[in-house]
Amino acid sequence: MKMNMRYLGICILSISLIFYACEPDGPGTGGDDLDSKLIAQLLIAGEQQGIRAFQLPEDGLTALIPQDPRNPITPEKVELGKLLFHETGLGSNPLKVQGEYTYSCASCHHAAAGFQAGVIQGIGEGGMGFGAKGEGRVPMPGYSSLELDVQPIRSPAALNLSWQELMLWNGQFGATGDNIGTEQNWTFNTPKEANFLGYHGIETQAIAGMGVHRQEVDSTFIEQKNYKALFDAAFPQEDEYRRYTKITAGLAMAAYERTIMANQSPFQKWLSGDLEAMSSKQKEGALLFFGKANCVSCHKGPALNSMEFYALGMNDLPEEGTYGDGVDEATSLGRGGFTNDPMDNYKFKVPQLYNLKDSKFYGHGGSFTRLRDVVSYKNSGRAENTDVPAQQLAIEFGPLGLMETDIDAITEFLSEALYDPDLSRYVPTQTLSGMCFPNNDSQSQQDLGCQ
Repeated sequence: MKMNMRYLGICILSISLIFYACEPDGPGTGGDDLDSKLIAQLLIAGEQQGIRAFQLPEDGLTALIPQDPRNPITPEKVELGKLLFHETGLGSNPLKVQGEYTYSCASCHHAAAGFQAGVIQGIGEGGMGFGAKGEGRVPMPGYSSLELDVQPIRSPAALNLSWQELMLWNGQFGATGDNIGTEQNWTFNTPKEANFLGYHGIETQAIAGMGVHRQEVDSTFIEQKNYKALFDAAFPQEDEYRRYTKITAGLAMAAYERTIMANQSPFQKWLSGDLEAMSSKQKEGALLFFGKANCVSCHKGPALNSMEFYALGMNDLPEEGTYGDGVDEATSLGRGGFTNDPMDNYKFKVPQLYNLKDSKFYGHGGSFTRLRDVVSYKNSGRAENTDVPAQQLAIEFGPLGLMETDIDAITEFLSEALYDPDLSRYVPTQTLSGMCFPNNDSQSQQDLGCQ
């Protein structure tokens, strides 16, 4: 009955379209007209699935969430993964002793920033501070720029991940989908070697990421942090010698990440039949998004993303204000830096679009700090990165002919209609170690009030 009620509003509206099509004048102006037009547009954009093509499952309906058949979602895995994802007690393999137990996966992917980092470049080990939404994270004294755990590219959002078969901007993690045939690039003794485990991207990244980000699962962690019973419940079929490892920890975190969805956003509520969930301006923006602007040609499905890679000519991370040894050539080349195929150069994966206003940096290099500027950039169709050859730019990247009022409406749809205000429901009240999270350095403890 619950599932039938979820789609009741849409079914009623779909039926109303049949009668609307038979009336010479159609409905009058106002909300009803916008609703009818948007329904009609979504029925076309959703193709065989119609409007349901854009709906995220409700919390708890895990059977509707895409998942790796080798790592089926279970409540026990999700509970373990939720704790491990936020557990600073995993930070037991730091480069420097002062960094021990101060960082977690959530240091760079926390709910307060839409499961992104609150700064342009997420900092794991070697970072300190949190601020209000992660914007206060800075290097810890005693760490050089090269000693920080940072990446040469913007941290993607760990939100609505189940609709991404491959992970990272270049799609290098995952043994299935478009990565079949790229085995020669799964370099041994690098994180990409984890692809040989045969999992989808989310699972592969979660497993590989523990090594990349200086985390450890060992007997000390299992026993002293009281996680043994949760591993036993999550992986009862695994032999004990394989049950308490980075692999099982990564699989649990991946199961949890698959359940993190922005399904309480106004657009999702509207799709479920609540016609008052979106404002008129948001509906106008949605009509443009799925219609005239044709954003849906790339941003598809429940997460408004895709597994395609496009060159849009956006800049990489800037040298000023970022850390590490700069953007290497492979990172700059995007998909091509992984596949070594020149046709893939400068192409980056289409990201999901929910809760973007929680973090003020956009693009793989964080080169935009206002969401409206991204829409304007797409409308202009002119590349900002002069290193990207014109012939590499996507055919889809060209002038859209939108007016300023159109840009405003699309921005309103993206920033407000796609915003879930309660992602904190995916955050534990505490971890089993009892340590502060997502960061556990003294400044973060003060910022978060968890001393």
